[in-house]
Amino acid sequence: MTALSVNLNKVALLRNARDGDAPSLTDAAIRVIEAGADGITVHPRPDQRHIRPADVFDLAELLEDHPSIEFNIEGNPFAGPRDNGYPGFDALIEQAKPQQATLVPDSDQQLTSDHGFDLSGSNAELMEKIRHYRDEGARVSLFMDPAPEQIALARPIGADRIELYTGPFADTVAEFGIDHPRSREALATYQTAAQQAARAGLGVNAGHDLDLDNLPLFRNIEEVAEVSIGHALIARALHCGLAATVQAFKRALCGGPTNPDANE
Repeated sequence: MTALSVNLNKVALLRNARDGDAPSLTDAAIRVIEAGADGITVHPRPDQRHIRPADVFDLAELLEDHPSIEFNIEGNPFAGPRDNGYPGFDALIEQAKPQQATLVPDSDQQLTSDHGFDLSGSNAELMEKIRHYRDEGARVSLFMDPAPEQIALARPIGADRIELYTGPFADTVAEFGIDHPRSREALATYQTAAQQAARAGLGVNAGHDLDLDNLPLFRNIEEVAEVSIGHALIARALHCGLAATVQAFKRALCGGPTNPDANE
């Protein structure tokens, strides 16, 4: 079954709106673990708009007591130290020792990740980053569009996995509905990309705008090992409660009802 990694960025964003530690990132992590999540994802950005370096280290310490829960740190591998206390992506991986490092080609100014890597040019610096994070014990995943010519280049530069950027798929389902031919065509594009990656020896993750409306369709891609979901899950939790929402997403991945009030 596809694993669910819960992205806690939006919990940190809410926390940062006020001084203090409410809501607590570690408490949220404990709740989603108890509800059945398979992993915890964070994407600490250099401007520290949500996840801060201290959060990364607190979560790493917490997860030492939960060895079966994957810690996934996302970010731009070329993001260096900043004057505001951001230590650089390298330092976060070196100190937190996550099981997975997901590399994303976003800039400081981006609101959210909205495109994958373009590997058509020189990848020498990226290859060095990948080697470094693997030496630190992390599995390395590259954030990628479902573009065959790009996916073909991921394994040769050392990536262990790719994470398919699913924003366009989610947009199509939102516009046309889950049963529309356009939605099925969008699914087929991602299915082909996942199959290509698997044939090349890459693991396949996916993320961005996956929710309880589109996940029942997307879960049909058998090659997807893991999805990372944050915004939609946390937004739903405001209505239904965090534990019930995690359980709803888990049921969606195994083909069950998506109503958070449904019995197990």
